[in-house]
Amino acid sequence: MTEVSRETPSTPELARRAFSLVRLPLAERYVALLATAGVERGLIGPREAPRLWERHVLNCLALSTAIPAGVSVADLGSGAGLPGLVLAIGRPDLRVTLVEPLQRRLGFLDEVVEELSLENVVTIRGRAEELHGRERYDVVTARALAPLSRLLGWAMPLVAPSGVLLAMKGSSAADEIAAAEVEARRLRCDAPELVVVTGPDGSSTATVVRVAHADPRG
Repeated sequence: MTEVSRETPSTPELARRAFSLVRLPLAERYVALLATAGVERGLIGPREAPRLWERHVLNCLALSTAIPAGVSVADLGSGAGLPGLVLAIGRPDLRVTLVEPLQRRLGFLDEVVEELSLENVVTIRGRAEELHGRERYDVVTARALAPLSRLLGWAMPLVAPSGVLLAMKGSSAADEIAAAEVEARRLRCDAPELVVVTGPDGSSTATVVRVAHADPRG
């Protein structure tokens, strides 16, 4: 059995540059919860705990630089809150909805939202498809949820006519874009665009696939 570390990673200098003085304590508490309850409940792997800041939190916060001010954001398959909770902590101007079908994950998200008093966050238990025809958001996000060809069908019906999908991806991003070409045309999307965004700390980056509707009139 892998031993669970209950040690909270120390706050790196990059985090102090990335979060405001007011929001940094919230980010620190969130990392502490990820490193303890998140690991214990299987939301975060034990080996990920020491690198929560660099590999997860700051990586997710980099996405915030691609999001306009004051918009609505839906994070699909939010899991442990990456990137949804990170965006809500770092960008209190955003209205963030965390969409998660599994109750044990949703329970963790609800506990974090309550403990950190995140008034700009709501949670929904369910799958993205269950919101089709009911909700639209300016920005829809997802991190390591599904291949782009499948994610488009889940996400694009939730994207407002002038909004965008921002899908956080890894080294397979270009291959996923190529594989999703037919589905993107079927859904009348613009060609998916691969971008690398730099976070507010000036160093952390994220690889993102950006997808908009071809016709912003909806």
